[in-house]
Amino acid sequence: MPFTVGGGVSTLAQIKDLIQAGAEKVSINAAAVQRPGFIHEASEEFGSSTIVVSMDVKKKRFAGERVFVKNGSSASNFKPVEFAQLMQEKGAGELLVNSIENDGMMDGYDQALIAAVADSVDIPVIACGGAGCVQDLSKVVTEGKASAAAAGSLFVYHGPRRAVLINLPEKEAMRASFKSIGL
Repeated sequence: MPFTVGGGVSTLAQIKDLIQAGAEKVSINAAAVQRPGFIHEASEEFGSSTIVVSMDVKKKRFAGERVFVKNGSSASNFKPVEFAQLMQEKGAGELLVNSIENDGMMDGYDQALIAAVADSVDIPVIACGGAGCVQDLSKVVTEGKASAAAAGSLFVYHGPRRAVLINLPEKEAMRASFKSIGL
């Protein structure tokens, strides 16, 4: 199954290692904001279809929406649409757009943000942050104009009290597994 790897990617050598380990794509966040030229270098070296730029967006008091890094603790001067356009220009093959304020809330995606970014670029936009039901997934693709939707909490928390769904192996299977390693 194809998969994308991200988290702290900031050098061409790291990208090469991840691809050699089996990743189809590499997601880049902070390095894209801090050194936009790195996206150009990466897409030239590995092809734009390999490079996904992850944008974390949050509203900043008196400044409007901004692209953030460092787990949403550090604002850049980039507005989401201008950053998306710059990343496309630098060679990104896809954009993952995460609304920090909606992330984990399960109240739906930030449709306006996703649509604004999707309307501003010609590359695929993946919506992230806010899915609470299956309808949110289809709505962000149809109304938000996203090419795809990412979801996490939707698949973990269930029911009116948002209980965590945990699947455990059968007791006999667990016993057999532990016996095979001498425990």
